Amino acid sequence: MVEYLKAENRLLRDRLPKRLRVTVQERRRLVKLGRPLGSAVRHLVTIVTPRTFALWLMGERQGATAKRQRKPGRPRTPDEIRRWVVWMAYETGWGYSRILGELKKLGIRAIAKSTVKNTLKEHGLDPGPKGGEGTWTDFLKRHAATLYACDFFSKKVATLRGVLEVFVLFFIHVSSRRVHIAGMTTKPTQAWTAARARESLCFLAGHAGERPLLLRDHDTKFEGAFDAVLGENGVRVNKVGPQAPNLNAIAERWVQTVQHECLDHFVVFGEAHLRYLLSEFIAHYHLERPHQGLGNRPLSGADPPRVAAAASGDIACDQRLGGLLKHYRRRAA
Repeated sequence: MVEYLKAENRLLRDRLPKRLRVTVQERRRLVKLGRPLGSAVRHLVTIVTPRTFALWLMGERQGATAKRQRKPGRPRTPDEIRRWVVWMAYETGWGYSRILGELKKLGIRAIAKSTVKNTLKEHGLDPGPKGGEGTWTDFLKRHAATLYACDFFSKKVATLRGVLEVFVLFFIHVSSRRVHIAGMTTKPTQAWTAARARESLCFLAGHAGERPLLLRDHDTKFEGAFDAVLGENGVRVNKVGPQAPNLNAIAERWVQTVQHECLDHFVVFGEAHLRYLLSEFIAHYHLERPHQGLGNRPLSGADPPRVAAAASGDIACDQRLGGLLKHYRRRAA
């Protein structure tokens, strides 16, 4: 019977082109049927030479072996990047979101947030708290480009007259997150606050021809002359509801930032010392620190070129205030 089938196949092949092209599926089917025959298949195969059929069998075995050896999922993040994650965590105590921002600022994007978090856990480090609750309201989104906020925060200062409480007035632009320290005093009267508002009009400039809008709380230091000075110069003032800090969340959050990352670490001796601490922190905040609310980019400019990793000698750590404030940058070529 086999001889008859072989003769019939020869008659059919004589009427076909000398070379037949088979598809991948056809080749796999022939290999599947011919493999159990072993060496006897060389006496049956006619569509290709026995040598070609043997190469088909070899290719199928190598492909199956490679498929078994290849691990599923994404490739592992390079060890060099993981070492940077651990190093930054040890040096700064930052959580995974802040470290991810520093890596992105350095152009290293070949790592996911979950990988940073898991890497810290693997080395016994606390990955830090989760992100904030919810998003901005529609009102803040619509007015972000022309929206500003202001508030006071205070700091105990040691002087020759004893310990005094110094009040600091600041303004913040909601869209860009840029901050302006308007002034500081131990006696923030309405007249003093109004004078600082007048001096801050250049910072409160409108965008795209729209009048700027300023959010403030119900502090009595803002009453009267403060609103009048701003209103006369085209700034709309909107008082947020009483006992509703979430309505002025950007300003409230910045107070937490400057206190937690800077002022809480110092015993301040005099207003000049406080002014120096704030000037250093503002420079770090504007030029070096990545901001999670802005996609982990610093306020100073656009993202650097994207790279996979960096050698240890290519990255430098700059410091301010005795090493309290740190940031990482690429060394100049």
